[in-house]
Amino acid sequence: MTAALSSNAPKPLLAALCGVRQPVPPIWLMRQAGRYLPEYRAIRAEAPSFLEFCYNPRLAAEATLQPIRRFGFDAAILFSDILVTPHALGQSVSFESGDGPRLQPIESAADYAALREELDWARLEPVFETIERVKANLPAEVALIGFCGAPWTVASYMIAGRGTPDQTPARLFAYRQPDLFAALIDRLADVSAEYLARQFRAGAEAAQIFDSWSGVLPPAEFERWCVKPIERMLARLRASAPRPPIIAFPRGAATRLAEFAALGGLAGVGLDTAVEPAAAAAALPAPLALQGNLDPVALVAGGRALDEGVERALRGFAGRAHIFNLGHGVLPQTPIAHVERLVARVRAG
Repeated sequence: MTAALSSNAPKPLLAALCGVRQPVPPIWLMRQAGRYLPEYRAIRAEAPSFLEFCYNPRLAAEATLQPIRRFGFDAAILFSDILVTPHALGQSVSFESGDGPRLQPIESAADYAALREELDWARLEPVFETIERVKANLPAEVALIGFCGAPWTVASYMIAGRGTPDQTPARLFAYRQPDLFAALIDRLADVSAEYLARQFRAGAEAAQIFDSWSGVLPPAEFERWCVKPIERMLARLRASAPRPPIIAFPRGAATRLAEFAALGGLAGVGLDTAVEPAAAAAALPAPLALQGNLDPVALVAGGRALDEGVERALRGFAGRAHIFNLGHGVLPQTPIAHVERLVARVRAG
């Protein structure tokens, strides 16, 4: 299950992904670059749209590096979006201010047939340039994480054309047209694995697969549309690179976490806010690294809620390879001082 990395790796995050418990857990935060940072808001204004911002290597690299300069996290994560994948498959993608992404929905076999079979690598070249720029400017001890969306989560946006509360459009599509949906999932698994492989070649040292909507699936569909596609991705990645370290984040997996954590090729599993740290540490196989899982709302609240949440995570994951993170992303209203306090408390032990 572990990545083929030296346990003497100088970067704490990479060592943790080898299953080696660190005296102080490495820390990074999902959405650590974003609207809560005044420096991010300043550069975001330089691009006319969010997608253009993601495809601008100078701006995306700067956004990736900003939280490293301010907080000294142990890892930077590429600034981009999971929906660059459908965009590179030829689907229309845009982001409406304050209202999230908009895509041309896939509703029929004809819509699916209009997609490219492979990603448009020229369209994604700015992403790889961003990785190269970030890698050249990171401190030696800081790891660089690439990422992509999991096939189920990306497909749910491609079919609905937007975010929905429970992904009903994609779930209906999968029930009514299972063969067509399976074809879409397989294509996403294959192109996403190649996308991650190219991120590694550009300089990423680890990668996270975000399955943000896995928790809406019933058990049989969870196995079919969440577990199996990521298993397919991991197999392809093992064939293209020497066991690159992969973290998968199946948000909402709950009682199915053990099934998910048994996937061969995973170096780490991200745990959402609902997971009890001590229970996960006892139930999930070692030497798998466990990542998480402070409540982002506790980070907004600060004070006692923050301190108790940090202590619960540190105590619960003690004895395991642990990467400190949130159970979901940093919220835009998060005070800078609370993030500073979080980092200080984690590093104080």
